[in-house]
Amino acid sequence: MLSRTADNLYWLARYMERADFLARLIEASRRLAALPKAYGGAQSEWTSVLLSSGASDAFAATRRPVDEANVAHFLAFAPEYPGSMRNCLEHARANARAVRTALTAEVWEAINDGFLEMKSFERKAGDCDGSAISRFTEFVKKLSIAYDGGAYRTMLRNDAYWFTRLGLLIERADNTARLLDVKYHVLLPEKEIIGGSLDYFQWAAILRAVSAHTAYHWVYRDNLKPWLVADLLILRREMPRSLISCYEGLVDNLDRLSKAYGRQGEAQRQSRAVYGRLERLTMENAFQGGLHEFVQEFISLNNQLGALIGEQYLS
Repeated sequence: MLSRTADNLYWLARYMERADFLARLIEASRRLAALPKAYGGAQSEWTSVLLSSGASDAFAATRRPVDEANVAHFLAFAPEYPGSMRNCLEHARANARAVRTALTAEVWEAINDGFLEMKSFERKAGDCDGSAISRFTEFVKKLSIAYDGGAYRTMLRNDAYWFTRLGLLIERADNTARLLDVKYHVLLPEKEIIGGSLDYFQWAAILRAVSAHTAYHWVYRDNLKPWLVADLLILRREMPRSLISCYEGLVDNLDRLSKAYGRQGEAQRQSRAVYGRLERLTMENAFQGGLHEFVQEFISLNNQLGALIGEQYLS
């Protein structure tokens, strides 16, 4: 496969996953912001959204107040912010169009039809209220599922499929890690007690952001506890968005590429090294060493893997 084609497939998946993550992040923060202040309706939720999405500096340049209307509209539709959902869907469609023949009809139609429908939301963006943003985030989530389901059910298990999985899993691992980090260092005010009512509702919102609230109770059959939420999102293989599940998939897909192309490289070695560290990790060690420090190191290692994949296959 041409490196350019691999690059388009890889970034198509990353942009679709990024748009889905932003939609879930906005929904979770809207739930928190709607709570009475005694139960979580603090003013830090929208700051946390900007931090976890990496959009703080870009939003600050607009000089607008940090509130629900401004932040949600910025992350949904801002043409000047490359990471907005609107731009993610446009970039995903451009990448898909460039490799149209490498995609099945179902995958292309999901992306193209979704892009055209997104334009109708964009035309009404100036009049967007809370309910309109909710409709748009729900649309983006359904579009992501349609794309991912179409790819899973109809694409051949060859290098085209493997490159889309690499993009999706690298992006998903990054998003999950950032979400964990922001919860620990932004949301909970200094005077709040860990395990208190505010802490509980914030963890519940984080779990709902990654569709894991029900899964948590299935796995642990217990009230929400920070170390168990972290365990679910870091070390539980059965949780699709957990860090170890993402890296299990990355190792598998990189190994498939190495077998197909007859050679291995630094990307395979890096993915196995990170996967091995996650296998040896315990929550006790993660919390003793500092969850923030662990997450920051993981994000750095994940970015390194993304760069190595780029050097090895996409350039």
